[in-house]
Amino acid sequence: MTIIQKALIVACSLLATPLVCAQANESTITNQIRSLRGLSVTERPLLTIKIATEVRALPAGIPKLHLADALAHLVTEGDQGMDALQAVADTLTESLAETPVPAKAKDDRPPMFYTDLASLVRYEHVTTNLTDPLYLKASDLLAANDADIENADFTLKDLHGKNVTLSDLRGKIVMINFWATWCAPCRAEMPVLDAIYTHFQPQGLVVLSITDEDSFKANSFVAPNKYHPPVLIDADNKVHKLFHIEGIPRTFVFNRDGKLVAEAIDQRTQRQFLQMLNGTGLHP
Repeated sequence: MTIIQKALIVACSLLATPLVCAQANESTITNQIRSLRGLSVTERPLLTIKIATEVRALPAGIPKLHLADALAHLVTEGDQGMDALQAVADTLTESLAETPVPAKAKDDRPPMFYTDLASLVRYEHVTTNLTDPLYLKASDLLAANDADIENADFTLKDLHGKNVTLSDLRGKIVMINFWATWCAPCRAEMPVLDAIYTHFQPQGLVVLSITDEDSFKANSFVAPNKYHPPVLIDADNKVHKLFHIEGIPRTFVFNRDGKLVAEAIDQRTQRQFLQMLNGTGLHP
């Protein structure tokens, strides 16, 4: 029995009625997508794979493409495993192959669907056989963005009014995390970031938590939660733009030489954060 067959059997048992498993349409699939965040870490990838299979069975068209893309935005939250990631990438690939989306006039950016697939391939290490020129352009754009990020520098104030400059931290291992108080996945990963920072700080790890919210709102959240990494305020969004941030949480790891060595496009677990830090010279 394949992983997809197992996922279909287990995921059906999670749903309220057998009818949903027997006959999936756009409405039932949408409802299942909305239910994903309420599932446990073991249940969620199984239902994700099931939904991906059901989306692929839909007729080609924009509604199918939107469902595939919505699933792509959720499969990157936490550690759902390569089977779920690849199933979603395959579904988005098929949907785009069936229904190519033209670029908007006078817009150099590929449509979101191509960028989302390119992000899965570049940062989640799945595969695709899509050869659409707009997908290739999206891939090149992500590579160019990463080159910009590796050369970026900035100075921001922390919650105590102290200036923190990225280039001054050369010789340290720097993890930069973009977050906001309203972002549920951001809040979910912050205790993990706090524990990693506390454990590895003596070895030279610096975690910088950057938000575009005001210092009062940020401090009102982190102070009661005893969050220890420095929180930096990017009120005018200059650093968000410098790092090409379009969604949060986003995390970047720079080694002691200032080279960008790892990047996460969504919420990470402790295991995933530690994996990002592999090869930086930190010891457990």
